Amino acid sequence: MTDVRAERAHAGGLLSMAFGAACYLFFLGTFLYMIGFVLDLPTLPQTIDHGGVDSPAYIAIAVNLTLLAIFALQHSIMARPAFKRAWTKIVPKHLERSVYVLAATTCVALLIWQWRPIADPVWSVSAPMARVALYALQAIGWGTVLLATFLINHFELFGLTQTFDALLGRSVTEQSFKTPSLYRYVRHPLYLGFVIAFWAAPDMSVGHLLFAIGGTGYILVGIFFEERDLIAHFGQKYIDYKRRVPMLLPFGKGGGR
Repeated sequence: MTDVRAERAHAGGLLSMAFGAACYLFFLGTFLYMIGFVLDLPTLPQTIDHGGVDSPAYIAIAVNLTLLAIFALQHSIMARPAFKRAWTKIVPKHLERSVYVLAATTCVALLIWQWRPIADPVWSVSAPMARVALYALQAIGWGTVLLATFLINHFELFGLTQTFDALLGRSVTEQSFKTPSLYRYVRHPLYLGFVIAFWAAPDMSVGHLLFAIGGTGYILVGIFFEERDLIAHFGQKYIDYKRRVPMLLPFGKGGGR
């Protein structure tokens, strides 16, 4: 009987690991496509300014704002501790992060698939060196996003560590407070990377501007709720960190409580 239970537990662990890996690969593929989507790569069938359904501007704006709102609501609600406590009564704790990654990535994929381009220009930089500089800055933004995830444990952030621990029979470890490298200069380098990538565009269309404003607005709102949760979890450690380190821009001082 003991051997049967052990075999079932091992099989369950393998299935969990496979599920976590599938969610991660789905995220990775969607994230890479998102980079091309924002860059407006002509080789892609759907980008921020090309492809998709041709709609009147007012319909395109309504659809795009709805898509951004769907992502924002999913991202915010499922990230809250109260939701996690309720959710892990249904979903095993070691799969909670993978399910979150799956849901968030699905919302991003939906946004890419159903995005309505509004290609009317807002600005267009013509100087070759300036265009190269903006593309380089955009690359720095995406690179900062990835680097920030690895600084705080990339594989834990996307659920792989949890499923691997479950396979080995280890309990899910509690998040520890640490401020490596970039986190010593800004509290949210990952979000800073997204903001840079959204705005460093040689060619800014109305649709891209809507995306950048919506994405940046969500980031600011998300930071408010995230920091409230971090203060509740880490207490004085995070309050001191918040006072000492700026939120997004690497100069000046941090904010108060």
